[in-house]
Amino acid sequence: MASKTVKVGSTVGLHARPATIIADAADEFDDEIILTLVGGDDDDETDAASSLMIMAMGAEFGDEVTVTSDNAEAVEKIAGLIESNLDEE
Repeated sequence: MASKTVKVGSTVGLHARPATIIADAADEFDDEIILTLVGGDDDDETDAASSLMIMAMGAEFGDEVTVTSDNAEAVEKIAGLIESNLDEE
């Protein structure tokens, strides 16, 4: 199992636009990709392929999120998106 912890780079957090970009990218992989907000409830695992679940996670700019999957490539791709400022055009 691969995992990586990154800080949220989107200035307004993982709201609708960043959540949709992340979910669309996660949907490209057949493997399950789980997001966990560091410091949140340990039982709250979020499916990275669901933009609604990502938004409900409530991650804000600078929060740490751990990305976990059996697919290391998927972890790197999703972690890279989370740490990017997806609010920029």
